[in-house]
Amino acid sequence: MVSNGSDGAGAPVIGLTSYLERAKFLAWDTEAALLHQVYLDCVVAAGGIPVLLPPVSDAYDRLVSTVDGLVLTGGADVDPARYGQAPHEKTYTRPGRDAFEFGLLAAARRAHVPVLGVCRGLQVISVALGGTLAQHLPETLGDTAHQPAPAVFGPGTVSLTEGSRTAAILGPETKTLCYHHQAIDRLGDGLIATGHSADGTIEAAESPGEDFLLGVQWHPEQDTGDVRLFKALVEAAAVAAAEEEENE
Repeated sequence: MVSNGSDGAGAPVIGLTSYLERAKFLAWDTEAALLHQVYLDCVVAAGGIPVLLPPVSDAYDRLVSTVDGLVLTGGADVDPARYGQAPHEKTYTRPGRDAFEFGLLAAARRAHVPVLGVCRGLQVISVALGGTLAQHLPETLGDTAHQPAPAVFGPGTVSLTEGSRTAAILGPETKTLCYHHQAIDRLGDGLIATGHSADGTIEAAESPGEDFLLGVQWHPEQDTGDVRLFKALVEAAAVAAAEEEENE
């Protein structure tokens, strides 16, 4: 559903999943649907029109039909029950958001809508396809490099696999900003790992083939001067929308 408005005519509409959290703003201290503005800035800079998708509906196919591309954003941990484990004491979940994003992802795949996963988003993609997660990296790696402190992003470098879609977008290596205490353990079916940090953590994965299904473990939205991943999603969304119009 490419926009036909006078501003941004033809620009793909990109849906971004959002949080339901208690927040303070102006005179209010209330439950809110929200998302970091940098995600929106990156989509706009990449040539897309951002639309927030709060986890309040199960009309997944209808929602997907209103957008040309989808970003599964960062956030709370995926419920370990979805991959057959008990929760670690450091695991914190939002089951309602899980249900929404797993349903939305399934609908997007049925409709061949391009999907970019960011941090939690990569984990949602992998778990939805049968993968598992390491629930607390400081225990398995022995350090906190991937999440140094509350609200502090850890700088890193990720090596990308030659011939992958991820490497075609970012090159053989990319600088990253990470904020995660969990990571992929067993990768979901049909996915290939396309990026690793120096400690071996899977930092990027994708589904080979024509459909754009790609996730990264770091937070590319935190560098609004580098929107290559978002631009790749917007471009894939434009192509997919054009193909859908031709087939109608």
